[in-house]
Amino acid sequence: MSVILSVSMLSADFGQIERDTKLVNRSAADWFHLDIMDGVFVPNISYGFPVVEAMAKHAQKPLDAHLMIVDPDRYVERFQKMGVQYLSVHYEACTHLHRTLAHIRELGMKAGVALNPHTPVELLSDILEGVDFVLIMSVNPGFGGQKFIPAALNKVERLKEMILKKNPSCLIQVDGGIGTHNATSLIKAGADILVAGHALYKGGNVLGAIESLKSGI
Repeated sequence: MSVILSVSMLSADFGQIERDTKLVNRSAADWFHLDIMDGVFVPNISYGFPVVEAMAKHAQKPLDAHLMIVDPDRYVERFQKMGVQYLSVHYEACTHLHRTLAHIRELGMKAGVALNPHTPVELLSDILEGVDFVLIMSVNPGFGGQKFIPAALNKVERLKEMILKKNPSCLIQVDGGIGTHNATSLIKAGADILVAGHALYKGGNVLGAIESLKSGI
């Protein structure tokens, strides 16, 4: 399969959310990436259900929600009802991870596990067979525009080896500091889904930046 580009809407203009959602619809990107932060699990608050609902109303591509929150089980059904197709929860935030992932899948969504930069991929060994995708954070979660942590490349390589042995259909997603300068290296390491936001929005020509990154992967 070709590499998936998921656009982080954290970098969008929330005052023009319909416009920016439709822009991604017209672009070469594949998914919408929704960063959900609660100010507790991570030191920032992003956006909640009203903004997600506004984007979902106009989105014509899959919604990929990343829950950077404590007690994500409370909201799994709510995200499913809003039309989210890919839902990732943090390994560090789930007391009963197997149950959480099973619930996500029972609701018809693809279940993902996100790992903070300090969390070894080896901790997923006993759960990997019940995971649809793993999100490797290549920055410390909470803020956009951070620099890529080089150690993430090695994590992707190690995770790919585990996946090939335990669950070949599982995808690897990488989020944080991604652009044309490191996309190719991540793909060679085994990444299937790249999340980008700041690199696409910083120059003002979002469609052009998406096309440039997508054509390079």
